[in-house]
Amino acid sequence: MAQLPQINSVKAPDRAVTQATRTRRFPWLNLPFAIVVTLLVCYGLVIVYSAVLNDPDYKFSRQLMGVAVGAVAMVLVWQFDYRRLSDYTTLFLIVNVVLILSPHLPIIGVNTMGATSWINIGMQIQPGEFAKVTVILLDASIMARYGGRLDDPREYLKALGLMLVPFVCIMTQPDLGTGLVYLFIGAVALVVGGARPKYLLITLAAGIAAVAAVFAIDEVIKNSSGEYKLLKQYQRNRLLVFLYPDLDPNGESYNLRQAQIAIGSGGLFGKGLLQGTQHSLGILPEAPTDFIFCVLAEELGFFGVLVLLSLYASLVLISFRIAAAASDLFGMTIVMCVVGMWLFQILENIGMDCGLMPITGIPLPFMSYGSSFMMVNFIMVGMIGSVWTHNMASKR
Repeated sequence: MAQLPQINSVKAPDRAVTQATRTRRFPWLNLPFAIVVTLLVCYGLVIVYSAVLNDPDYKFSRQLMGVAVGAVAMVLVWQFDYRRLSDYTTLFLIVNVVLILSPHLPIIGVNTMGATSWINIGMQIQPGEFAKVTVILLDASIMARYGGRLDDPREYLKALGLMLVPFVCIMTQPDLGTGLVYLFIGAVALVVGGARPKYLLITLAAGIAAVAAVFAIDEVIKNSSGEYKLLKQYQRNRLLVFLYPDLDPNGESYNLRQAQIAIGSGGLFGKGLLQGTQHSLGILPEAPTDFIFCVLAEELGFFGVLVLLSLYASLVLISFRIAAAASDLFGMTIVMCVVGMWLFQILENIGMDCGLMPITGIPLPFMSYGSSFMMVNFIMVGMIGSVWTHNMASKR
């Protein structure tokens, strides 16, 4: 019997093979991560445009410049192999000190609203923002030395002391909001790096005691000299407003009350884009920066807030997966510190707008106005992308 001609069957490409091919073709790209970041940036630009439209003190072009420069920096950092930086602890410490103390230099230092946090080098930038990058690299490099286990109390104190250096420097400006971000980054690094829970609890208790001591000593100084020395008056007022929201409705509580009015007036779907009144009429101060969440809530309502929170949740979950896939402690700590920083800023910013947290001036990631802040967020994205890319490359 004559044999029938054989027909070569073509199998559908296996999904794993297709993904591997795509990874080889675009080894630098984590598509879900890139999409979420892009959506967040675009969302932020729309809200910032509305917030600054009728405010002559802010320029939307400056925000666009921050995005453009940040995007270039992100690509460069993404391509760079982060593993080359794991042994430069001393260098990161020096860079942190120089960056954070640079606003104190004559000529270039700029004092704004009682804080020396900016430098003018043809354009004003905030070195403390950029120091967040080196703080993360410093803390990650410190903890990488212990291989995920930090049991010796002397070594723990040594690591903790190094991590506190940037905080001490930033408080000379003073910038309590950024200082709190540094502290939270350090706390995440210690947890991820394997510090004993007992040491962490003792450190937390010591921190609370130190805060109480600062307030007590400042009261003694006030009684003898007539003014506070350790904490600025506005810093104390922010804490009092948080504890007693109705203390001074037309004074220190004004910002909080207007923020809550803006959020509540948005309702389910908001007043409409560019239709917000609290910021456009100048009733809500610092709307493009500290209170950008209020602008979003007023104009796009609960639905707009839900979209933002969904994007943040996606960003955090994807970043967690990247951290879990890291093959080294240094890379995992970098990603977790970035995620921890974002989470702290999100919770603090939204919380202070709602009256659930003290007002600290901490901006909202990818949303608040500020070219320095936007560039730093892009660099953070590049750092996470670098961890993903170079771990995927080593597994191929």
